[in-house]
Amino acid sequence: MDDTRDHVLGPPDAEITLVEYGSYACPHCRAANDVIARLRDRFGGRMRYVFRHRPLSDNDLARRSAELVERSRPDRFWKAHIDLMTRSAALTEEDLATVAADLAVKGQDAAAAERARARVESDERSALANGVRITPTFFINGRRYDGPWDENSLGEAMLGTLGYRVRAAALDFARWGPSAGVLLLLATILALALSNSPFGPAFEAIWERDLGISLGEAGFHLSLRHWVNDGLLSIFFLVVGLEIKREFTVGHLATRRSAALPVAAAIGGMAVPAILYVLIVPAGVWSHGWGVPIATDTAFAVALIAMMGRRVPLELRIFLTAAAIVDDIAAIMVVAAFYSGGLQLGYLAAAAVAVAGLALLNRWRVYRVFPYMLVGVVLWACIHAGGLHATLAGVVLALFIPTRPPPILKALIMQADAILKVEASRGAEVLRQGPSSPALRALDAIHDRLESPADRLLRHAGARSSYVVLPLFALANAGVVLTADVLSGHGPLVLAIMAGLVLGKPIGMVSASALAVWLGLAEKPTAYSWRQLTGAGALAGIGFTMSLFIAGQAYPDADDFAAAKVAVLAASVLAGIIGTAILWNARTDDVPA
Repeated sequence: MDDTRDHVLGPPDAEITLVEYGSYACPHCRAANDVIARLRDRFGGRMRYVFRHRPLSDNDLARRSAELVERSRPDRFWKAHIDLMTRSAALTEEDLATVAADLAVKGQDAAAAERARARVESDERSALANGVRITPTFFINGRRYDGPWDENSLGEAMLGTLGYRVRAAALDFARWGPSAGVLLLLATILALALSNSPFGPAFEAIWERDLGISLGEAGFHLSLRHWVNDGLLSIFFLVVGLEIKREFTVGHLATRRSAALPVAAAIGGMAVPAILYVLIVPAGVWSHGWGVPIATDTAFAVALIAMMGRRVPLELRIFLTAAAIVDDIAAIMVVAAFYSGGLQLGYLAAAAVAVAGLALLNRWRVYRVFPYMLVGVVLWACIHAGGLHATLAGVVLALFIPTRPPPILKALIMQADAILKVEASRGAEVLRQGPSSPALRALDAIHDRLESPADRLLRHAGARSSYVVLPLFALANAGVVLTADVLSGHGPLVLAIMAGLVLGKPIGMVSASALAVWLGLAEKPTAYSWRQLTGAGALAGIGFTMSLFIAGQAYPDADDFAAAKVAVLAASVLAGIIGTAILWNARTDDVPA
């Protein structure tokens, strides 16, 4: 806020500041003008209102009206503003002519016209910097407001009710790029702290507590840790499957040229760590753990890149995310093929029937998610009983969640507008009873059509995966009692895991990428240098979630698993430090022109 520059109504010490980015030619801004007037009457001296220009794109009338009002004297701005907003139902040339005559604006005053143009362009730059995409866009006390534009909703947000403050704080945290990684880190630290405190035995006993369902002699029971690892983690794999599906259909892996570099990097970033592990670990029970260092924890790696901001090009973030998705695909296949128990063909046959059911739902174009989730639960139980790892059900389910052609937005907007106009015409009846049931059903159908089932599920399940499932997984699995003998006799195992993650990942990713470029199979974007790609490869050595998950399957012995956890945690920290150091000092201007 700049009281010497901004157009402000209300005292400078008001407790509530409402900033609007709007346009005189925008019908929604004109409607919101009445709401703002009522809010000013309601709050009085507690509120100050600020208007900034964001003329509608490709609308000459909108731009000329904004520049016209800026040519007025400061003490006459608000009268011109209100006249332009309220003189007619829609802004017209006559409105501009009338306001110009009232302001006594001289058409030939070039200096004043230039100042007005510069002021409007300054507001447009401010709108762009603050992520304003539509008009009106409101900010309440510096925080963007994305709720309904009616008086009650805006009023609640301005008063800062407890419910609104909780929702706003949660959304602010979720919008922060590193938030998922930070939450994962806090859960890991908490698990380590509790495991090494006097509460350690009780903390471990909680995760070993048996939970399940019993029906007479039959029953289904798992420990709480297994419910997290086999049950809740299926949500994470469902999200991974949906992301894989999106990337290979409309995302960064949709074409051969765009997919070649991250696919090559991911393959190299898995092969080299596995080879290093096998070379270091002696033959025996540990040999089965070669899958531990092949994984990348996307949440931590992307969080570190996000925290470095403009030091890391967007193209490099896309590259690392795409490579991590390919890595996830391979990790899922590795778990299914090499880290499952004895197979029970009867249950696997039942799982195949469930998959057939999913295929039929998809073929019949069932766009409700609930039937898929119901069959998905059956599939999960059959895969678990069949000896494969139950989280595979999440990936299989994701493949059948339907997408649908993009909607014709203009038709949906016209339909919604017609419904709302009819409901508004009912007047007092709507105020007493609310919108009619047919109208609500039609609006629900329009809302459902805006987003495909796969995208909707990814939006909702993705947040739960990042902010609930993965932190719980870390809390259940990252705890290890750090004693002097935790690594005793496990030197080769720890060295193999750390070498695979810290050295194997960057060496494999960079060498495979260079080979793909040299063979003409891929092309490296000029937006980042090989040094920056090396930094991304180092960050890929943060194995954490998937590495701990595979370690839990690969090392049935508790002592081996404890040593592996220490190795994964240490390697992830070291890889994060090395990758951050490389990228921090490898600025974008290092890239050759």
